[in-house]
Amino acid sequence: MSEQKPVLLIVEDDLGLQSQLRWHFDKYEVVVASDRKSAIAAIRMHEPAVVLQDLGLPPDEEGVEEGFATIQETLRLAPTTKIIVVTGYHDYSNALRAVALGAYDFYQKPVNTDTLDLIVQRAYQMWSLEQENRRLQESRQSPLPGVIAADERMLSVCRTIEKLAPADVTCLILGESGTGKEVIARAVHHLSKRRDKRFVAINCAAVPENLMESELFGYEKGAFTGANKRTLGKVEVADGGTLFLDEIGDMPLPLQAKLLRFLQERVIERLGGREEVPVDVRVVCATNKNLSEMVSEGTFREDLFYRISEIVVELPSLRDRGGDKILIARHLLNKYAEQLSKSIKGFTPEATNAIEAYEWPGNIREMENKIKRAVIMSDQRTIGIVDLGLPEAEDISLNLRTVRQDAEKSAIVRAISLSDGNISAAAKLLGITRPTLYDLIKKYNLHVIENGRDPS
Repeated sequence: MSEQKPVLLIVEDDLGLQSQLRWHFDKYEVVVASDRKSAIAAIRMHEPAVVLQDLGLPPDEEGVEEGFATIQETLRLAPTTKIIVVTGYHDYSNALRAVALGAYDFYQKPVNTDTLDLIVQRAYQMWSLEQENRRLQESRQSPLPGVIAADERMLSVCRTIEKLAPADVTCLILGESGTGKEVIARAVHHLSKRRDKRFVAINCAAVPENLMESELFGYEKGAFTGANKRTLGKVEVADGGTLFLDEIGDMPLPLQAKLLRFLQERVIERLGGREEVPVDVRVVCATNKNLSEMVSEGTFREDLFYRISEIVVELPSLRDRGGDKILIARHLLNKYAEQLSKSIKGFTPEATNAIEAYEWPGNIREMENKIKRAVIMSDQRTIGIVDLGLPEAEDISLNLRTVRQDAEKSAIVRAISLSDGNISAAAKLLGITRPTLYDLIKKYNLHVIENGRDPS
């Protein structure tokens, strides 16, 4: 089977030049368009990596400059596309304006096809390198199976999991609802020597109290009305593998005693039975509750608490994971777009800002729900802020100089407040000289009351 040709979109209203370019670029799958409307339709349909666009498209009925508008709309739909603009002779200022809008490169008429060949080839190479870089980045952002993270706190959790997984110890995973406790529990199982056996999960909050014992330990035939045959419980089903007890803080006190006995003796008795059944299983527990407080209140057994917390892993909430929000959002977008066969390639800049600014009280579970709904409902190539149902956010400033200045200003104000207006003491707190502090106060135009008087 022959290798598929790369797609090249040529946006040119001069039919003669359009035909010439189409004939020349025979190594590409050439798609042509003569105006903004047909160009955007081609972007949606063919997803070209490179666009060769005449900047001098005639304005529409409302006088909109079609060339610049096409660039903006193309990059909104396909942010990674490389646009090469072709301008008229001596039209250098408009070429720079196009590059400022996001065009990759420009070339001035009259067209020299050999030079244009090199520019187009270089654009494809750059696009391919960026695609490969994104793929490698995504692989590096998955430090554990199912975990997407770049935040140092979460990476520290992943390193802990890598160390504890091979050791056959009982561990307790703490975290808010929706932070991915079951994902971490599955990673523990996957990295352990039990990976070839079963991973069995039970949500202690979802099972009625009167059924919890039989659900965990099973029952013999005739143990109660309707018990027509021997049925194994979750503990026995997980023999040789891993048992995940989610929301263990909701386990009833009477059952806590029986769980403790199992953890100590590693044997169970089925409901209605007298035979002790040995079970070899690793137990991983999780909860979003404060078990220490529950122990103090008498709603959770102290001896069980210490038994299940041989190693404790605390998961940070999504709002505390710096930089992870958009990483996880992009991963989920790709996942659901593939599952639902939708041609959605990313988020609009406004949506990206909103994702980063939002607190995500429901953590990753809330993000999954919002993004899945957005993928289902959206008819565009990119997900917007309305699709996500998030409040608008201000543009996030990533200018390092601005960030440093804001931090410096904040530190100065705090030091002066802690020193009760004593500039010498504030300078010592900051580790700088008094004259330097005066210079910084002047630089940031701070109004300071120094020992009851205005130094300015």
